[in-house]
Amino acid sequence: RALAEHPIGLADSPQAGASALPQVSFLIGHRGLARLPHLLMTLKSIAAQRDVALECIVIKQDVASQLQGRLPPWVRLVHTPPPALDMPSCRAWTFNIGARHARANVLVLHDNDMPVPVDYAAWILERVGRSYEVVNPKRFVFYLSEAHTRAIFESAADWLAQAPETIVQNLEGGGSVAITREAYEAIGGLDERFIGWGGEDNEFWERAQTRRVWPWAGLPLVHLWHAAQPGKRDATYHTAQHYRELTRIDPRERIARLLATAQGRDEEPAGWVSASKNDSSESPVGAEEMAK
Repeated sequence: RALAEHPIGLADSPQAGASALPQVSFLIGHRGLARLPHLLMTLKSIAAQRDVALECIVIKQDVASQLQGRLPPWVRLVHTPPPALDMPSCRAWTFNIGARHARANVLVLHDNDMPVPVDYAAWILERVGRSYEVVNPKRFVFYLSEAHTRAIFESAADWLAQAPETIVQNLEGGGSVAITREAYEAIGGLDERFIGWGGEDNEFWERAQTRRVWPWAGLPLVHLWHAAQPGKRDATYHTAQHYRELTRIDPRERIARLLATAQGRDEEPAGWVSASKNDSSESPVGAEEMAK
């Protein structure tokens, strides 16, 4: 029923191509080639957006830019090599760099595995037009099975060909969030001390609550199957510990500290501590060290 009211369409390029004056900038971080089919399917759904001038920027966080020539011509590719071969993915860094390159006033921080309905960008813009600065669109996220996802990649199977494995309702910070550029900059962007999976979106959402937020999600998305990320649901994982430390600090104080930190640099994320800077550890800076 949700997908009937808000269908997911697919297109090779936006109706008017990539707009020189976009109203919405979709920002998508990506790493490796394992999820390239997921990314391409998500881009096709973004290209099918109706009645909105848009652009899409893919931020590739890999030593080599393996996506060159693999993306649709209307998509902009930004390559950000990590400072070390063994650095885990830093989602916060990709979005901060993407925001620097974006031309629209409205930024959609989007995952590479979540196709969206055709009215997604227009729905967001309508709420921003009512002076909301942060918009959560995700009423339902339908998690597809591995077999169903493979069938979609191989034979363009219908989104409704099989029942979803899981349905997540009213997801807040993760997956896809829209925010005005002014609000994004005012709250300090994402915290680049989250290096590795998880936590950065929850922490960002807490700071976003200091702005005018539309929290009443109303749209369905589809999540394409992939193997779980390392550290997911591990309460001892360093990003989970970092998040717990930060929750003890008032969001406004966190904002002030981030605004005083050089983030979104091409060289490395602000939280990266290389062996040359700290012989005892290559771990990201924790909240307690940040407080010092």
